[in-house]
Amino acid sequence: MGIQFIDLKAQRKRLKSQIDAGIQAVMEHGAFIMGPEVREFEKQLAEFGQAKHALGCANGTDALVLSLMALGVGEGDAVFCPSFTYCASAEGIANVGATPVFVDVCADTYNMDVESLKQAIIDINETAGLSPKAIMAVDIFGQAADYRLLSQVAQAEGLKLIADSAQGFGSTIDGNHPLNWADITTTSFFPAKPLGCYGDGGAVLTNDDQICETVDSLRIHGKGEHKYDNVRIGMNSRLDTMQAAILLPKLSVFADEIEKRNAVAQKYHNALHNQVERVPTVLEGGISTWAQYTIEVSDWLRLATQLKEKGIPTARYYPNPVHGQSAYKHFPVVSSGLPQTEACLDKIISLPMHPYLEEDVQNQIIEAVIEAVN
Repeated sequence: MGIQFIDLKAQRKRLKSQIDAGIQAVMEHGAFIMGPEVREFEKQLAEFGQAKHALGCANGTDALVLSLMALGVGEGDAVFCPSFTYCASAEGIANVGATPVFVDVCADTYNMDVESLKQAIIDINETAGLSPKAIMAVDIFGQAADYRLLSQVAQAEGLKLIADSAQGFGSTIDGNHPLNWADITTTSFFPAKPLGCYGDGGAVLTNDDQICETVDSLRIHGKGEHKYDNVRIGMNSRLDTMQAAILLPKLSVFADEIEKRNAVAQKYHNALHNQVERVPTVLEGGISTWAQYTIEVSDWLRLATQLKEKGIPTARYYPNPVHGQSAYKHFPVVSSGLPQTEACLDKIISLPMHPYLEEDVQNQIIEAVIEAVN
């Protein structure tokens, strides 16, 4: 088997007995929907994420929609989000009838730029028919956005703050998870994510009792106290018991895997920071989960081609940002533009990254990168 971009089989080998036992237990008790493993996983996920509450749901996109619904976001509301992300961030906003407003990212971290956000808020305050409602920061490539700064803007402007941690759940700043500053954190358990299941899954984390109660209702058809009295219009978005059983052993080794990912990232950094145009920058006090290791080079196609010839996979994330995609072109873009977003598009490329990347294999990748860019 060749080099893997993300090696799920290596993790499976480590956790096989625990995962198989968890699946078998679900098969035996038969509580396939909202079974005991879901409750246990939610409890452990909340503890890991420094949250009072964690609620599983069907996928990461639903986690965003549920959060926006719980915050009362809807038609006429503006929600600020980066364009340099997967479309799901803006999709969730549009699906509740609100308007995504695209802001720029920082050149070094690819996360939301605070000055661009401030300008976008000014823009919307001067726009008829729209009212600023929330900020949706995206923890891109595994690193938390700078919530220390974003929360100051949110508080000053009276906005809700959502941490879209689909890629970055487990990342911290000064030992604190994003929920230390945000009203809600969402995440995805898509298999390729740092904490992924064997299908779709997601979660909402919050310290707010009312938000928790509302999300719990919304994810189960707007349920009330009685089975046949639904008190709000909700949706059907539950984390399968089987996926929770798979996630429990994965969560038990997640902290160790984050350490291993950081060791891989450090080795890449040491070898490549003087060889390529840009290597990832981590915020002071920050720890990334390294969902991806993304570098910038002058000729990404040449690098990708030469690495492919040597059996080394690469990937290109978001070469067409959301604001340039057909379904989203009509939504507002901050008046100062998206210069940093545009600047990285022809340079970004991601290298293999996972906790089980063996040192000799990583050396092979590094050598191939250096040869290709020189």
